[in-house]
Amino acid sequence: MSKTVLGPDGRARCAWCQAAPEFFDYHDSEWGYPVSDDRRLFEKLCLESFQSGLSWRTILNKRENFRRAFCDFDFNKMADFSEVEIERLLQDAGIIRHRGKIEAVINNARRAQELVAQEGSLAAYVWRYEPTSPPEPQTASTSAESVAMSKDLKKRGWKFVGPTTVFAFMQAMGLINDHAIGCVSREKAAQMRRDFVKPV
Repeated sequence: MSKTVLGPDGRARCAWCQAAPEFFDYHDSEWGYPVSDDRRLFEKLCLESFQSGLSWRTILNKRENFRRAFCDFDFNKMADFSEVEIERLLQDAGIIRHRGKIEAVINNARRAQELVAQEGSLAAYVWRYEPTSPPEPQTASTSAESVAMSKDLKKRGWKFVGPTTVFAFMQAMGLINDHAIGCVSREKAAQMRRDFVKPV
């Protein structure tokens, strides 16, 4: 099966884009490009946690609602959420009203504060797990590095950060270039990765 599909402009994109019209813009504008901003990295970890058992389309369509509900994923603000905020979020029809996932991302905000205090930044920590020999594009759902990062995050008290969730996070945040061979964005992502200054 081909791993590319023609987009609205007639150029090849990763085949998963055809699952929903809004995926083309998400794919072209952000997926797979390297990120060093702590807020964006934390947001993606949270959204991947919420996606567990659901489709990415569901999460993407609710992303602005999630941002509004979770203070734009500012983990320093989220860390102060109390039971009052949890109850408010459980009544918010614009997000996924799953108590376990809501409590998990609030817990993870507190763990993110601890990690930043210990490691300097979330970005510096995350990029230490950049794979040195990534698998062929779109052939894997986990890697040795996603397993290692998942294990370490869990040891630090993070929740809903299994190896598959972490690998999806790595794909989206550009830690690997998982754009399909022939995808119009593959070389763009490769160039951005070459120009990227890894946080330390």
